[in-house]
Amino acid sequence: MKTAGKTAGTKSKQPAGFPTLDVERGFLAPGVTLLAGVDEVGRGALAGPVSVGIAVVDLRDHGLLADVRDSKLLKPEDRERLEPLVREWAVGSAVGHASSAEIDALGIVGALRLAGTRAWFEILAAGVRPDLVLLDGSHNWLSPQSQGSLFDAEPSGPACEAPVHTRVKADMSCLSVAAASVLAKVARDRIMLDLHEEYPAFGWNENKGYGTSSHREAIRSLGPTRYHRTSWNLL
Repeated sequence: MKTAGKTAGTKSKQPAGFPTLDVERGFLAPGVTLLAGVDEVGRGALAGPVSVGIAVVDLRDHGLLADVRDSKLLKPEDRERLEPLVREWAVGSAVGHASSAEIDALGIVGALRLAGTRAWFEILAAGVRPDLVLLDGSHNWLSPQSQGSLFDAEPSGPACEAPVHTRVKADMSCLSVAAASVLAKVARDRIMLDLHEEYPAFGWNENKGYGTSSHREAIRSLGPTRYHRTSWNLL
C-alpha cells in the first residue's frame, strides 16, 4: 500500500476550472479516511468494452495533482502523460473492463457493475480498502442491490459493499473521479487501438468504437465484428 497523503508532483492550489479534493474532504469522518473516486468510459460505444476506473485518495492529507481533469477535456497525449502520474499519486488505482459479449449478456448496467467490481477487487487485492465510494452520475450502478431494470441481469457473487455516494458531473469537480476517468480512458483507448489492428476497416484507432458516420457505414458494408455490441441498434 502506498503512503497516505502522497504529495509528489502536486500543487497546493488548482487553477480555476480544474477539479479539487474539496468535495471528497467533506466525507472525512471518524473511521472514514480512504475514498475511491470511480468513473466509467465506453458506455455509449457500439464496439469494445465498457471500462471503469478507480483512484483512491486519503482524505486526511492528500495533495493535489496538476493538470488532471475529466478525460473528455484532455488531449490524448495529455491523458497518456498523466496516466502514470495518477497511478503514482493515488493510494490505490485500478481499471476493470466488461467485454461487448458481456454487455450483450448482462445489459449495460450489469456490465458496468461487472467492470467496476473487477476494478474494486483489484484495489482490495493490493491491500487498499476504501471506506466509501464517490461515483460519477446520478445512478448507483456499482452496488450489489437490485437496480430495478427489466433489461439488466440481477447482480450475483462478490461485489463492492462500501457505501456509494453519487454526484452528477463529479468528474468536473472531484479530482479523485477525474483521475479515475483518465485511468479508464487511457486503458480503454489502448484496447481499441489493439482491436483496430485486427479490424482496421472500422477505424477504431480514431473513433474508439463510438458511432461515427464512418463507423456505422463500415458496419453497414461489412457487418458487425465479434467486438460489436450486437444486442444494440448498431445502425
